Amino acid sequence: MASPKVFALKYAVQQYAWGKRGEDSAVAQLKSSVDQDFKVDPNATYAELWMGTHPNGPSVVSIPGQSDISLSEWVQQNPDLLGEDVNFQFKGRLPFLFKVLSVRTSLSIQAHPNKVHAEALHKDYPDIYKDSNHKPEMAIALTSFVGMCGFRPITEVAHFLKTVSEFKDAVGKGADTLIEASSTSNVTQHRQAMKLCFVGLMEREKGAVTTSVSHLVQRIKEMKNKGEDLSPVEGEMVLKLDSEFPGDAGIFAIYFLNIVRLEPGEAMFLEANLPHAYLSGDCIECMACSDNVVRAGLTPKYIDVKTLCDMLDYSSRPVDHRKFLGIESHETIDITIFNPPVPDFGVSRYQLPEGKNEFDLLGFESASICIVVEGEGEATSPDAEGESLALKKGSVFFMCADVDVHIKTNGKGMLLFRAYAGV
Repeated sequence: MASPKVFALKYAVQQYAWGKRGEDSAVAQLKSSVDQDFKVDPNATYAELWMGTHPNGPSVVSIPGQSDISLSEWVQQNPDLLGEDVNFQFKGRLPFLFKVLSVRTSLSIQAHPNKVHAEALHKDYPDIYKDSNHKPEMAIALTSFVGMCGFRPITEVAHFLKTVSEFKDAVGKGADTLIEASSTSNVTQHRQAMKLCFVGLMEREKGAVTTSVSHLVQRIKEMKNKGEDLSPVEGEMVLKLDSEFPGDAGIFAIYFLNIVRLEPGEAMFLEANLPHAYLSGDCIECMACSDNVVRAGLTPKYIDVKTLCDMLDYSSRPVDHRKFLGIESHETIDITIFNPPVPDFGVSRYQLPEGKNEFDLLGFESASICIVVEGEGEATSPDAEGESLALKKGSVFFMCADVDVHIKTNGKGMLLFRAYAGV
């Protein structure tokens, strides 16, 4: 029996410790909306919703009248329906992994290797780095979302070294070098000084760093109790991170890295070798089909300080440069297209306002995965022979390449995200 070209997907949920609890989690809300057998435990953490073919959480094809099979198996059987260029470039594989994240406690200070480095790490350390693919990724906020991303302008880091004695103590002897470099316009010197200081912190003897963190936390708590003014960096971030990872060197990363605050619909793109960490909020995330991460702090998982420090991009950028701007269209429906400079993926955001009850998802040269975040309706396509897919909050469906889908809603609005290969 020929496969329909638009069909529903069942998806996996990951319950990592850093996820939001119970119904506070957007992941739990979406899953429970479409799966009556999914019972939300108010004490459990629901961190990620996975849509794609990654073996750690593959989606399942759900077609009425047919047995369920994994999306991986379906793709193997129907590679031509991914799109000609996708099939050729990615050798019959779906190149992206689509997610929803609900972040309660901070994720690790981390970066992702480029393709060549990922292959080398996998070859040399297969028990640690089990994935040979690169992992560029993009986050699009669903709620107010906070993360760290990329090194701050060197003048900001120098300011913190001058004014936060505990930070300067933790960094060690490289601090004065960075302060001196910040007064020059030599970009190479800036990168070298930033690396010297960051490596100095991450490789510092643990007891010395823990002592510096303890002194910093004690000072901030005393200032807070006295009602003294605190910067958002110290008043909010230090105490949050110390409550989650007491004494961790990664707490001082807030002085090195930009604090990026995204409002719903805003995005950031994380290319290879860019240091980052998610701190709080819910987001849509899309990435190359990989789970390849190098970590160095704020995590109970394996830490590889040397590899991370050697691979990082130490370029300094202002915080506004870390937001990734989409291409917007405001006609019948509000559409924002996020196409990062990689072939593996792109994401489009569709917002149908109240009072309008239909719109079209035009066919792309790549297959797509779509998730309904808000709203109800139904989806039909030319090959459906009158059949339609019921849509509600949490519904996920797959669109083959070059297939149009017509969406009808109940007129109360809809928010839908669509991931596809960016070839």
